[in-house]
Amino acid sequence: MSGKEIEVVQNIHDENDRIAQEVNKKLNDAGVFVINVMGAPGAGKTSSIISIIQNNPDKQFYVIEGDIESDIDAVKLQELGIDTIQINTNGACHLDAPVIQSSLQGLKIDKPGILFIENIGNLVCPAEFQIGEHIKMLICSAAEGSDKPYKYPLAFEKADLILLTKCDLKEFVDFDDDFFYKGIRALNKTTPIFEVNAKNGQGFGEVTAWLKENNLT
Repeated sequence: MSGKEIEVVQNIHDENDRIAQEVNKKLNDAGVFVINVMGAPGAGKTSSIISIIQNNPDKQFYVIEGDIESDIDAVKLQELGIDTIQINTNGACHLDAPVIQSSLQGLKIDKPGILFIENIGNLVCPAEFQIGEHIKMLICSAAEGSDKPYKYPLAFEKADLILLTKCDLKEFVDFDDDFFYKGIRALNKTTPIFEVNAKNGQGFGEVTAWLKENNLT
């Protein structure tokens, strides 16, 4: 990569970060805490969002649902009465701050609460871009295997909260707990890790307790 290309890429990131700060301030002023939800396709991002919301019935929640195509998850959330808008990137592998800033015009935020931004299913690009969030929540499933911290280190390094989903499948996929946790702790020594199962609600009470301890719910 030439010096000019590096400069252009840096300028893109700088402008993105500037807009992300504007988004964060706007939502801060509205009393809204923003969670950037990252994870691979099928990891259980939407199911985890729904489970957390159902564990906090008295809290106001908003969702921005990011997908390359379709509105399947947004419709599911809307049918549950959750204020949700859809972003389709039509090929882009991540959401960025300008897209979030623009999409906020379509989301009616009328009271303090929590905004989940479900990023595109991808363990690479979403970790590289700030989008106005307060924390990054990484969703990974036992079905993906225990080697993901080694293959996609940046996502685990930047995560402020990690949920390991579909834990009922561990025995069927030979999931190696020690290998998984060792990989994460080599990158991120402090982030909390919760093992959850959206089918029966396992672990989401603990996630809710962590959010409350950190004044997020």
